[in-house]
Amino acid sequence: MKIILTQEVSGLGAPGDIVEVKNGYGRNYLLPQGFAIAWTKGAEKQVTVIKRARSAREIRDLDHANEVKAQLEGLKVNLKVRAGDGGRLFGSVTPAEIVDAVKAASGPVLDRRRLEVPGHIKSTGTYPVKIKLHPEVTASFDLNVVQG
Repeated sequence: MKIILTQEVSGLGAPGDIVEVKNGYGRNYLLPQGFAIAWTKGAEKQVTVIKRARSAREIRDLDHANEVKAQLEGLKVNLKVRAGDGGRLFGSVTPAEIVDAVKAASGPVLDRRRLEVPGHIKSTGTYPVKIKLHPEVTASFDLNVVQG
């Protein structure tokens, strides 16, 4: 089955890529989740629009990725959350909240889909967070989750 990716799928490709996948994977997972659209000649014309939008928010090159990495690794990121007596959160911390916390700490604007969080964050403390900025560059920083 030929499909066009609309979002990044690890191990498969980036938005705008035209890939060949097994029928069940495409029909039962990628298409219903909105990660891809079915390939047609008309849809292939939309690839240029998808790629243009991706290039606008993507890290430009390896040098830019290294600059962003240096900026992230020197950052103190604090996230205030509602928590109970033992430091247990009401819910868990989402990647979108982490991106907002980085932005609030005068950091760069990040794509939440590129964050790699160690499991679910359900209590206060310090957690290591990784983000894949470029195929060759991965930055990491500590997220301090505090009761607030």
